Amino acid sequence: MTGNNSSTVAPAMLLVTTNVSTQLIMPVDTGSPSTGFILWGAALVFVMLPGLAMFYSGLSRYNSALSLMVLCMLAGAVVSIQFFLFGFSLAFSETGGAFIGDFKMGALNTLGAHAFPHTSPQIPSVAFMVYQMQFATITAALIFGSVPERTRFVPGMVFVFCWTTLVYDFTAYWSWGDHGWIRNFACLSIAASDHPCYNGAYDFAGGGPVHIASGFAGLAYCLVLGRRKHVHVEHHSLVNVMLGTGMLWFGWFAFNGGSAGAANTRAAMAATVTTISAAAGGLTWIFVDYGFTRKLSALSFCSGVVAGLVGITPAAGFVAPWAAIVIGFLVSIICNGWVRFKKRLRFDDSFDAFSVHGCGGFLGNILTGVFAQKWVGRLDGTEIDGGWLEGNWIQVAYQLGSSAAIAAWSFAISLILLLAINRIPGLHLRQSELDEALGGDFAECGEVGYMLVISDPGTTTPDDEPHTQTLGVLNDGKRVSVADALKHPFALASHKSLERHRSLASPVRENSGRPNFAFSRQESEMVDLPTHEVPSNDKITANGHRAQL
Repeated sequence: MTGNNSSTVAPAMLLVTTNVSTQLIMPVDTGSPSTGFILWGAALVFVMLPGLAMFYSGLSRYNSALSLMVLCMLAGAVVSIQFFLFGFSLAFSETGGAFIGDFKMGALNTLGAHAFPHTSPQIPSVAFMVYQMQFATITAALIFGSVPERTRFVPGMVFVFCWTTLVYDFTAYWSWGDHGWIRNFACLSIAASDHPCYNGAYDFAGGGPVHIASGFAGLAYCLVLGRRKHVHVEHHSLVNVMLGTGMLWFGWFAFNGGSAGAANTRAAMAATVTTISAAAGGLTWIFVDYGFTRKLSALSFCSGVVAGLVGITPAAGFVAPWAAIVIGFLVSIICNGWVRFKKRLRFDDSFDAFSVHGCGGFLGNILTGVFAQKWVGRLDGTEIDGGWLEGNWIQVAYQLGSSAAIAAWSFAISLILLLAINRIPGLHLRQSELDEALGGDFAECGEVGYMLVISDPGTTTPDDEPHTQTLGVLNDGKRVSVADALKHPFALASHKSLERHRSLASPVRENSGRPNFAFSRQESEMVDLPTHEVPSNDKITANGHRAQL
């Protein structure tokens, strides 16, 4: 997965002839340090998935926090099954053509102690598979950063299954597969032969298949779904965003370092440049924003860290530490500028999945062709031609061509899939207006992420109601009673229009108050329950008390 031109292989290779094809079978020491290194790497990359879930959760409204975490973890589970069934075979089979692999490793039926001689020569194939599975899972989850708080779960899971098959598996094979055309850009005429040249675009850990592909899929998704009803909402927990960023940064050591495929010096260098680029990106973004706000924003720092990590991903095993500072700085500057510019546009890339991953991955891929150096590849015996720094002028063209191809493929296939799924009865992609107002937690999960009690000063919640719901009910302007946590948050037995709504639990417990609006943190999110309309300002006051959390 290192995008090498050629590599030295320590263990001897055994030539095995079968009635189907001639294959190279490389036995490896399954108890070697590299095997343990990759397995621990797989575990650390998995940690990035709940880290991403926490990151997205913190950026959301409080009533969609749980559902975004569930959405990310569900995507990981769905993609894991897809990768087991045929995804890994399509992406990494060594007997495929230049465009896509085959199904010979379907259901992982041929994996074991042998290695893939041109892809992961120093670790067992089964260890390589479980490591790559984690890449596929987090890539799919990244997409939902463009469409939070309005996408439905079931069609979303159908989409990620199809998307992983038709986009991720294809682009991963192009970039890392034995005969993939991007990995063999310089010899496309023989890329599908038994003697590929491995001289093409560099992508050490996923600038194309992970970041560009997910970012442009997110762009297609948010264009199809349209804007949120309430775009300008406050992030409910920047503490979660900080914790999620820390988990992502932690896992990225294995994401990039493990892509060396062995416990060696090149892996150590990849981990080194990863954290340097993250630091440079975080500092750049926070001080750019400081120039506008005169505040050192936590969100600005987190955004910059992620941008720096995205930018260094394709370059991690090819560039020197000083270049990592430049990459982190440039990617953070460009992504920050795009985030500001996109506010003038009409699409709602809500959590900047396209702005950071799509744009940052694209720029990182190009900068890899500028700063790649031969000596970094030689740290594990890999020979590369370097980049512009060493006079390899064609390399940036390879990087640009591969990035454009992956971006176009991902956007086009994603758009087709989304439009097709949206036309299937029962699989409409977007939540209803009422569900969006309620929040994904209750609308999609039937649960809530936060149990809040709200009351007027000097009043308490009755002892017989220890479990409370996120939203409460105003009672004559004196106190706020609460609905049982397992019932509908508005507790409105009298509103027939809502009793038929699919999210209502039956029977609905009725409290003494019968309000005509929901309680929310912001006026723009308040909904007139009988009519499902946003109320005017005069409706959001009852007996002099504002109906807000």
